[in-house]
Amino acid sequence: MTVVINILVSVIFIIALQLLGMLIFSWMTPFKDMEELKNGNVAVGLALGGKFLATAIILGVAAYTNSSIWFMALWFAVGYVCLVAAYWIFELVTIGFRISDHLKQGNVAVGTLLCFVFIGTAFAVSSLII
Repeated sequence: MTVVINILVSVIFIIALQLLGMLIFSWMTPFKDMEELKNGNVAVGLALGGKFLATAIILGVAAYTNSSIWFMALWFAVGYVCLVAAYWIFELVTIGFRISDHLKQGNVAVGTLLCFVFIGTAFAVSSLII
């Protein structure tokens, strides 16, 4: 019975961290992500999907490599900070245009690239989680 309770607590904690991560990401954009999705903005959908998958990768590896829920949360926080840094670095190196402006305009190429920036960063960072 203890194993079942531990798994349930871990799953609830993982879902809470995932939602918190997505909420923080939505605060970073100057537009309302859900409104853009309702309007069919594929670029924003790709970027959000990349963020969701990237945070899930980091959470999964953090959960797999740590038996303590607190260490899992700590490693998720470290990985999450790396994802946020990747976004801002990507924004800085794209000289001549703002990523958020092109996402809002529905630029699918930018949304796709940002999606893979998040996923690639998550894979790279998750390899460092111990």
